[in-house]
Amino acid sequence: MPATATPDQIEQTIMDQIAKLGPDRDEIKRDSTFESLEIDSLDLVEVAQVVEDEYGVQIKGEEAEKLNTVGDAVDLVVQRAS
Repeated sequence: MPATATPDQIEQTIMDQIAKLGPDRDEIKRDSTFESLEIDSLDLVEVAQVVEDEYGVQIKGEEAEKLNTVGDAVDLVVQRAS
């Protein structure tokens, strides 16, 4: 993980990546569910790959299934990256 990565930067990266998958960027909030954003498990795999590349944090399939909101994903990455 880059030494300068902050929780805000991690959140920005995840939200930007989700926006690339379809939802408008202004629709994506911490409390947005992946279901409401029409993000499926394959989309989450793409987001997880970016997170691993950017921050060295792996999100396994069973962990990704437990993530309901954007905030859940951000919190998991922040926790593991610190």
